[in-house]
Amino acid sequence: MKMKIFFRLTWVLMVGVVLANLAKAWWVQGHATLTEAAALALPDDIPEFFRKGGKALGHYVGDPDRWKNPTAKFLRAGTSAEHFLDLEDVEGKDLPSDRYKAIELLESIRKRPEKVGMLPYAIMENYERLACAFYDHRREPENEAIRWKCLLHAGVLAHYTTDLAMPLHTTVNYDGMKVDGKILQKGIHARLDSFPEKFSFKADDLARGLKVNKLDPDSVWNRVHEAIRESHRHIATSYELDKKGAFATPTEESRKFVTERCQMGVQLTMDIWYSAWVKSATMPAHY
Repeated sequence: MKMKIFFRLTWVLMVGVVLANLAKAWWVQGHATLTEAAALALPDDIPEFFRKGGKALGHYVGDPDRWKNPTAKFLRAGTSAEHFLDLEDVEGKDLPSDRYKAIELLESIRKRPEKVGMLPYAIMENYERLACAFYDHRREPENEAIRWKCLLHAGVLAHYTTDLAMPLHTTVNYDGMKVDGKILQKGIHARLDSFPEKFSFKADDLARGLKVNKLDPDSVWNRVHEAIRESHRHIATSYELDKKGAFATPTEESRKFVTERCQMGVQLTMDIWYSAWVKSATMPAHY
């Protein structure tokens, strides 16, 4: 009898572990699908190793979520705010290009920077890391270590550009709307986040018809802010579709909406990758 109870408990624990891992992997897999799509749509003047690096990029794109590991307390605290920017809390002010000056600005209007979010800085800092790596590749094109470095920085960058495309990463109402002291539609974030994985979005489909926009490196900061504002405009639609149950049970309207948001993330990712490649051609020596 004791052995039977032991095996039943062991089975329950094993199933729990498997389900927990699946839950963690849903949106990580969504990031991977979008990132692989961005690699597929790149033009031929991007190095071949990078264009063919979709699977590696698809792994690296999940790292910022892996950094939320509950035992990685320093890392989790230092990077959690990288995933979002609550535009309402910025109060219409122009954010400076320097992260620390932005922190000063937010504190001057009595906002906590870690609560407002640092998404545009995560994008720009990883964009410049990728440009530095591409610079090294131009000088040592056969160096395998540098190739992996390029893929790693590009994957991490892609996490944040694809976070941006999800409207709930741009609002204080990221997981429910507060009305009369109650939070309505709690769980909307997970329902929208999990949509691409649950309903089998494919990289080939998301990449179809997309072509890179050749951004001037000096325009990337402004482009990121335009993209955040554009994503923010889709919050109301997100809540309307969720209220209809269309994220839990897909409709033609919800599938179209999520596809368009995913393609926006794919487009922004490939555009910023390409800009990093262009920027690397005119960078001075590191030191």
